[in-house]
Amino acid sequence: MTRQIREQLDALIDAGTLAAGTLLPSERELANTLKVARNVVRGAYEQLMDIGKLRSEGRRGRSVSRGGTAKKRSTKSTKSSKTKSRKK
Repeated sequence: MTRQIREQLDALIDAGTLAAGTLLPSERELANTLKVARNVVRGAYEQLMDIGKLRSEGRRGRSVSRGGTAKKRSTKSTKSSKTKSRKK
């Protein structure tokens, strides 16, 4: 189900139906509309963020990225580098 939602949103973004800067519905709102669990929508949103199609707007939610390029989000934790610098 996550894959299907991701593919549908991806197609809407590629077609320009969801333009850059468009704020998407909250996870809860879209999950209620589609009658799926909230974590299913969260997974789809996160996968689209990973490929650079969506970006986080903090408390406002998620929006369509400008350009929508396939740019990977860093998955490395910065905690370890901060910890190392404190030990010096």
